[in-house]
Amino acid sequence: MILSKVDHTLLKQTAVWEDIRKLCDEAMTYHTASVCIPPCFVRRAKEYVGDRMKICTVIGFPNGYSTTAVKVFETEDALKAGADEIDMVININALKEKRYDLVEEEIRAVKQACKGHILKVIIETCFLTEDEKKRMCRIVTEAGADFIKTSTGFAGGGATFGDVALMAEYVGPDVRIKAAGGISTMADAERFLELGASRLGTSRIVQMVKG
Repeated sequence: MILSKVDHTLLKQTAVWEDIRKLCDEAMTYHTASVCIPPCFVRRAKEYVGDRMKICTVIGFPNGYSTTAVKVFETEDALKAGADEIDMVININALKEKRYDLVEEEIRAVKQACKGHILKVIIETCFLTEDEKKRMCRIVTEAGADFIKTSTGFAGGGATFGDVALMAEYVGPDVRIKAAGGISTMADAERFLELGASRLGTSRIVQMVKG
């Protein structure tokens, strides 16, 4: 079922604990893959859900231009607080400068900090050329991340069918795909899964099922 593929997401800057608690309740009721929430709520959310729901949080979010050391610290701190999965934003500046080794080394460093926990790498496709998207498929694969993810949802563009199809063609066989940002209908969600996504970052699918 689609809901089991959903990271039920709330990353708004204005979110308060009652919003996060409601998100967790919905996720547990509808058996989503995880809740994806801001780092400042991870500890409270983990204490609230225990082992009943996976907690995902974001690193270097949403711009990706904090240093590698900061991203590693954020990751370690989030895991200590109880996070189960990490969604990190790449250094888009370094990618644009063709500093591909730096981009890959950073992903490797965060993956090492994850200590076996799932790492999803957000490449922010709306900012990238087709060649850069292909390059990131290779880099994410070589760096050993678990997922490549389309978007933060904060950059003015979200997941597209074309981007997910491209990722499915160019990413390595051990890397899964997360489509996120702007998934607003059940038909779109189904199409993303057909094209090769195995996770969907959205808050709307649960609301549609509830409605």
